[in-house]
Formats: sequence, C-alpha cells, structure tokens
Amino acid sequence: MTGLVLYDGSCGACSRWVPFWSPTLRRMDLGVAALQDPDVMRRLDLTPEELHSDIRILFSDDRQLAGADVYRYVMRRVWWAYPLYLVSIAPVLRSIFDAAYRVFARHRHAISASCGLGPTANH
Repeated sequence: MTGLVLYDGSCGACSRWVPFWSPTLRRMDLGVAALQDPDVMRRLDLTPEELHSDIRILFSDDRQLAGADVYRYVMRRVWWAYPLYLVSIAPVLRSIFDAAYRVFARHRHAISASCGLGPTANH
C-alpha cells in the first residue's frame, strides 16, 4: 500500500463517500481510514483542528497531501476523471476548484445533516 486516504469519520457524507470509492482507490494502491483512527492520529503530527480540517492522503513515507490536492491526485490517476483534473489545474479554474472544496469542507457536517447522513459505523 503506497498510502491511505484519510477522511473525517464523524462526517456522514465523508464516511459514505470515501469508502464507496475504496475499490477505485485500491487500484491506485491506496487504502482508506478515518482520521479518528488511533493509529492514524499517532502518525500525523497535527493539532485537532488541522487533523479534522481536510481529507488527506498519508503516504507510506509519511508525505501528505491535503484538501483539494487529494482530489487532484486521484483524478489524475483515473482515466475518466482526468478531464476534471485538467480543469482543476487551469490557472483561473484552480482557484475556483480550491474555493469550492473549502466551502464543502467547512460545511460538510451541515450538508450531511441536511441530507440525513449520519456517520457510518465503519470508522
């Protein structure tokens, strides 16, 4: 396994969405785990606010990607998502993509609640 996609297990949308994509992620040699997993928390040197602020990829060599860069990393490696990757790196569109990610990340718990998505038990 080259790394783990780490998601907020207390977020209903996140705890459904990331595990749903785990077969695709596995083909990229990525596992999935909740940020709240004790082993994950020990490996990450982050404050609680930083820990739960973003989706992350923790690579086996302890490098990390966070936020919108996680989506770019994945989209770049999935053939049908590659066009979205290209949009996400275009000069003006990159800032829009990043801003859209930040809005979602900040409001993910409210979005989950309004959609009736509580966290799953698999975190």
